[in-house]
Amino acid sequence: MAATEIVIERKTPPSAGPRPSSGALKPSLVGLSREEMGEQLRDKGVPDRQVKMRVSQLWNWIYVRGVSDFDGMANVSKDMREMLKTHFTIARPEVVEEQVSNDGTRKWLLRFPPRGAGRPVEVETVYIPEEGRGTLCVSSQVGCTLTCSFCHTGTQKLVRNLTAEEILAQLLLARDRLGDFPAGDAPVGAMVPSEGRRVTNMVMMGMGEPLYNFEEVKKALLIASDGDGLSLSKRRITLSTSGVVPEIYRTGEEIGVMLAISLHAVRDDLRDLLVPINKKYPLKELIEACRNYPGVSNARRITFEYVMLKDVNDSLEDAKGLIQLLKGVPSKINLIPFNPWPGTNYQCSDWEQIEKFADFINAAGYASPIRTPRGRDILAACGQLKSESERMRKTERLAFEAMMIAGHGEDDD
Repeated sequence: MAATEIVIERKTPPSAGPRPSSGALKPSLVGLSREEMGEQLRDKGVPDRQVKMRVSQLWNWIYVRGVSDFDGMANVSKDMREMLKTHFTIARPEVVEEQVSNDGTRKWLLRFPPRGAGRPVEVETVYIPEEGRGTLCVSSQVGCTLTCSFCHTGTQKLVRNLTAEEILAQLLLARDRLGDFPAGDAPVGAMVPSEGRRVTNMVMMGMGEPLYNFEEVKKALLIASDGDGLSLSKRRITLSTSGVVPEIYRTGEEIGVMLAISLHAVRDDLRDLLVPINKKYPLKELIEACRNYPGVSNARRITFEYVMLKDVNDSLEDAKGLIQLLKGVPSKINLIPFNPWPGTNYQCSDWEQIEKFADFINAAGYASPIRTPRGRDILAACGQLKSESERMRKTERLAFEAMMIAGHGEDDD
């Protein structure tokens, strides 16, 4: 039988427009709270009596209508628009490359301008279309500090945290490209949900550890879930952590989104190797934090991600240990076939073994879907994302990767 043809559509779109030199970067209004936006307007001479109204206008244009140019704000006076253009920006990041997988997965390589004396940085954002939903995987850092041994992203050193603006810009850009704002049209032939929004779910599972960038992630997710703006349900936003225990409770209390844990092992000795943060926050502390996560219930379960590594963590003894470990925690277990990347020493578990593992967990009463790998042909699958920022220093770096899982969050509000 002939091999399946893999079709990768590579697009290098036009730049989002010329950006000022690093010494003249304008502050962005994207990512500011209403209060912060109001202060910025006051500082530029907008009278106090107008501030609330102006903030409301800007919020609607940026987050409901999706404009990326002040000239598109039809009900804002010309003088006001000129002032905004002089002092601020709402421009999208530059799209360096867009790749489309043969399964409809899309990956954008985005470039953000330098901060201070730094260099421009690049991150990857991935969109996974499914029946009735579209999941966007968003990055929170450039690189990562966690060095999980099975994850390609972990081989890229941390460059810096992303700002709330840069986190939200990934969502805005994706909605632009998918025609997901009013009057927008999806690209011809694009795989998107047949009805409703094209981006229905958002997962903080891209490059980086979100809870090591807590304040900026919090600000971005509160804006993403704001009912008068982007209006994503908090039950459709999932934050994935490798186990930064002190910030887990804060995530539930201060952000209120769904929680996912990159677990991958049920014994401390093995998890120390696979997910080294376990040495700082061992399994007992991690599971206790999950048990006490604000709002956790059978209706709002915690997702535990478990990558299937051949002869490492895929035995039935491991399955038994997983059930014992999660006892009393409302849980869903995502079994993730390992996605290979150049240079890795791990192999994916045999499919028969993955199914045995899943059957054992299902029989114990846990939902344990096996996640179909998506976007492997463009290195967009779970654990494969990596930006091209390192190529500035090391040109022989292999292709990009990121941490992304489809199927997170609730289907209903």
